Amino acid sequence: MYMANNQGVTLIEMVATLAIISILASGILPLSQVVYKRTKEMELKNNLRIIRKALDAHKTLVDEKVIPVVPGNSGFPESLEILVEGVDLKTATSEKRKFLRRIPKDPMVENGEWGLRSYADDSQSKIWGGQDVYDVYSLSDKQAIDGSYYKDW
Repeated sequence: MYMANNQGVTLIEMVATLAIISILASGILPLSQVVYKRTKEMELKNNLRIIRKALDAHKTLVDEKVIPVVPGNSGFPESLEILVEGVDLKTATSEKRKFLRRIPKDPMVENGEWGLRSYADDSQSKIWGGQDVYDVYSLSDKQAIDGSYYKDW
């Protein structure tokens, strides 16, 4: 009497399994791309918030005359690096105030650089006047999930 060896997988079973796996993968891939993009957007919003709060804190101390400033100057820092390096305060202890530990990167562009606007620049200007740093924006021309452009955030 001959007994068949039934321990292998048939071609039909293998094709059916691959079809099911490919259907599942095709559904997961777009979802993972959206999650990745949403994560980058949250990082961009957070980094913009951090830098803008530091700029506002610097300006507040200038307005309170705690940070010395040249008359006629807007009171905003001359560069983002000043927020990291710190500024000397006009106090009895002559302490130095730092506003950032490091400059956050723009997650939407490869080099991580920000677009800068000075106080004298137009609000939609893409060319930095160089006098001071009043605001930052993303240099990415891509659209967000909500349809807006990152450069307009």
